[in-house]
Amino acid sequence: MRKTEFKNEEFYHIYNRGVDKRDVFLEEVDYVRFLNSMREFNDDSTYEQRMQGKELSSLRELSSEELDNLVEIVCYCINPNHYHLILKQLRPNGVKTFMHKIGTGYTNYFNKKYKRSGSLFQGPFKSIHIDSNEYLLYLSAYVNKNNFIHGYNLENWKYSSLLDYLGKRSGTLCNKEDIIGQFDNNIDQYKEFLENNALYLKEKKESAKYLLEE
Repeated sequence: MRKTEFKNEEFYHIYNRGVDKRDVFLEEVDYVRFLNSMREFNDDSTYEQRMQGKELSSLRELSSEELDNLVEIVCYCINPNHYHLILKQLRPNGVKTFMHKIGTGYTNYFNKKYKRSGSLFQGPFKSIHIDSNEYLLYLSAYVNKNNFIHGYNLENWKYSSLLDYLGKRSGTLCNKEDIIGQFDNNIDQYKEFLENNALYLKEKKESAKYLLEE
């Protein structure tokens, strides 16, 4: 039984990784598919209904839409073998519905494309309630800089909300106001906060109880 009780207007750290620690994003189109699903699955319609007549060709086209959203996406980072999200629930059962649709949809896509069967992720998604503003800010650094923290060290990682927070990409899946608004919308202040905390997290990730182990 899931321990986390999801409540509206509360924030949650959501994460999971590939079964047997396998890579689940093998090429750019896989990342784009997952990120597009984050946008298209954020209401009660099916993926097929939302995608009818649409085709996503690049990450630059990603943006949020005015929908009856299940969740608010605050931050995200998609790495080769795992993902991290910060979500705020907007509707009852919003987080569970959203994540079920994403997990099922992406697994079906991946298995069909790569001619495999069975589970793709390591069980149900993991979730932790973010119970303080300090924790929310701290985790925003962890998620936005997650590829750096886990040693990928690729500059300008396209599959993270970091570029959106630093004003380096037009269009975003995220509502950044919950985080960047606390820095008076000053990107330089938030960037300094990110750099300081990401370096600390990289050094301490093995002992931090709420971070995803590799």
